[in-house]
Amino acid sequence: MPKAKFEEIYKDLKHKIESGEYEFQQLLPSEKNLVILYGCSRNTIRRAVASLASEGYVQSLHGIGVRVIFQPVEQAAFTIGGIESFQESAERNHLNATTKVACFMELTADERISQRSGFPVGSSLYYIQRIRYLDGKPLILDINMFLKDVAKDLTEEIAASSIYDYLENTLGITIVTSKRKMTVELTTQIDEKYLELDDYNCLAVISSQTFNSDGIMFEYTQSRHRPDYFCFQDTAVRKKGGLQGNGNRGNYGV
Repeated sequence: MPKAKFEEIYKDLKHKIESGEYEFQQLLPSEKNLVILYGCSRNTIRRAVASLASEGYVQSLHGIGVRVIFQPVEQAAFTIGGIESFQESAERNHLNATTKVACFMELTADERISQRSGFPVGSSLYYIQRIRYLDGKPLILDINMFLKDVAKDLTEEIAASSIYDYLENTLGITIVTSKRKMTVELTTQIDEKYLELDDYNCLAVISSQTFNSDGIMFEYTQSRHRPDYFCFQDTAVRKKGGLQGNGNRGNYGV
């Protein structure tokens, strides 16, 4: 199925913002000019801009226009906000990224795995350990579990490339929501085995449960980052009556 026109426009505008073609605090071209530029309706432009606004790239100003509020994070900073593949994050940070699969196997969820991941007992899963290299350094360890009924025919070769690309573009799966928890944890023997930790004895750990368009949890991932290669970034909007967000704690205003 071809991608919707608004999604193509959203991705093009996002790229232009990230590359600096549209700079921080600059106004985007007017809605009228964007309609002409992309050959589409005003509603299509508004949907693309709304997607950018929801991710903290732009802010619509009544009677003024749409202002760019995106600022690139430090190089090598991976963010908790948004659903982004490792390769996409690396490209956004202008880093050379490679992946090595340390373990690829099939297993059935028992009580312990169920409590840890959220998959029901008896679920057939792919279990994967992947080492993420940035500019040649092993800095992130991903421990993945994917539901076999959804991630059908997943292979070690696909895991070494991009599982999300396979799910979306080969299997046609729509990835919708990811529930995440961020913790700081002491390093383990497996961390020390695979990662270049220098003097660090703790890691920033993101545990996530990801759902498709049918509301099915198809992935549980624990992503273990060396602290200096991780950054918390999200966008919160204050609405009338107080802050109404997505449950993130740690973003406080005065």
